[in-house]
Amino acid sequence: MVKYDRVPDTKQKWFKEAKYGLFIHWGLYALLAGEYKGVKTDHISEWIMNSLGIPVGEYEKLADEFNPVDFDADALVKMAKEKWGMKYIVFTSKHHEGFAMYKSEVSKYNVVDATPCHRDILKELADACKKYDMRLGLYYSQAQDWHDPNGYVSHANGDEAQRKDNNFKKDFQYYLDNKVKPQLKEILTGYGEISLIWFDTPMAMTKEQSQECIDLIKSIQPNCVISGRVGNQLGDYMTTGDNFLPRLPFEGDWEVPATLNDTWGFNKDDENWKNPEDILKLLIKITSRGGNYLLNIGPKASGEIPEKSVGILNEVGKYVTENADGIYGTVRGDIYPYELSWAEFTYKKNKIFVHVFEPRKRLEILNCANHVKKAYILKNDQELDFVVEPTCEGDTIVTVEIPKEWREEKYYCVCIETEEDGPVFEPLRG
Repeated sequence: MVKYDRVPDTKQKWFKEAKYGLFIHWGLYALLAGEYKGVKTDHISEWIMNSLGIPVGEYEKLADEFNPVDFDADALVKMAKEKWGMKYIVFTSKHHEGFAMYKSEVSKYNVVDATPCHRDILKELADACKKYDMRLGLYYSQAQDWHDPNGYVSHANGDEAQRKDNNFKKDFQYYLDNKVKPQLKEILTGYGEISLIWFDTPMAMTKEQSQECIDLIKSIQPNCVISGRVGNQLGDYMTTGDNFLPRLPFEGDWEVPATLNDTWGFNKDDENWKNPEDILKLLIKITSRGGNYLLNIGPKASGEIPEKSVGILNEVGKYVTENADGIYGTVRGDIYPYELSWAEFTYKKNKIFVHVFEPRKRLEILNCANHVKKAYILKNDQELDFVVEPTCEGDTIVTVEIPKEWREEKYYCVCIETEEDGPVFEPLRG
């Protein structure tokens, strides 16, 4: 992980409190669904043009087939907010394939002008987000563009020296000035409030080029948050590697972009789905360490959301909505000195939330020296008996008794209200 020379700060209350967002990877690659002319990619499916070396002229023809009759932006945004518990959405306005999922005057290679559907997908999403008061962010590939002759290419066919040579021969500044900046202006002026621009793979962009993108965005929408992948450590927050979780709490604002299976764009053969319990544990771990979890779905070419994605997110969403106080608006806390298999903690002022993953007769929180005022099950406010006392070894322990009717349950949250603003964890001592 890149070590930041400063503490990343979005200066945006909504981002700091959101904790959970929905990533949507959708483009022409959904039509191929991981396979081109009988050859299946073993890479992430949205990179299929690059990884299988599909010529630009051949790939362009996919636009003639793109007609997402099953896509319903209103239903998707409503479900993401009310059932899944997401607080913001990030949508791929242009991925590395170079195809714009909105009406672009800069390039006719877009969903309105080049496809039979003639629908501005971004406008449909923007209207739905406004209707349901959902924050909208946009992914935009600012460096890689496999369709534009001056866009960078990564992992292209040929050896490493050839790849580097090909990129160095491009006039990237021309591409930046004549496609990237004008398209950024389009999406920032034509679709209402854009809360976040999610850049990706900065590659050989200079610090000055990254700053040019930032200056343009802030000149149009000053409160728009810019992801860490703008490059050169200039983003408003730290973006981790895909599906990578920092081992320790990270100071400042940060986010984990993650998948439900092994790909971002739809792949008909990828059935390696994570189970809801693992997703929930990751969400709580990320929240506990002060970050946001941006979890992806890859719609099919028709616009349908894969059934497995919906099922997983429905189950996770049930816990999130029932235990909202223990997730949204929580803050990074001190490191608890013991590793627990059965629980993770999240924090607010005067509150410690214990997210319980396994059946327990009681919660024993060793080396916790807080003065406890109250303990209760967050879902229904059921008060619980508790004791704060020294152990025979001399450490302090908080013991919360779990009622018989809850002892076989797993995946629930207990709130412990304390006199202190935050947790008071004693260090380990021999």
